[in-house]
Amino acid sequence: MSHGILVVDDNASIRRLLVSFVESNTPFRVCGEAENGAEAIRKTKELQPDLVLLDLTMPGMSGTETATALRLLEPRPKIILFTLHADGVNKELASVFGIDVVLSKAEAINSLVRHIKALLLPNTPVGEATRDSAANKQRRVN
Repeated sequence: MSHGILVVDDNASIRRLLVSFVESNTPFRVCGEAENGAEAIRKTKELQPDLVLLDLTMPGMSGTETATALRLLEPRPKIILFTLHADGVNKELASVFGIDVVLSKAEAINSLVRHIKALLLPNTPVGEATRDSAANKQRRVN
């Protein structure tokens, strides 16, 4: 079953890299892109993604403001806040905004794959998603 992911970042280069990375390293497709919070809300209503990969600092509407608005939608997508400023984000406070996972862009990008799989594949803990990712990568290399 293919799940749709919406990639939200005000930097077009980062959006393109994330789209390519997600589609190359997970079994999921990217159903859309948005460059700001208002566009993310509009596209979420239209596309109904299963997961929104969301930047924190965007013009007009922050990632936490966007997450709060997305939290009110039915069905509510899973939300990963993927930001350079993860150290400054209180994880407990993030959950109040409806954010499922906070990840730093400075961390290994493979942790993004693990968390996407853990959120979208039933009964897949983050550690198991890591092993699956490594096995799939090894199969692609061979």
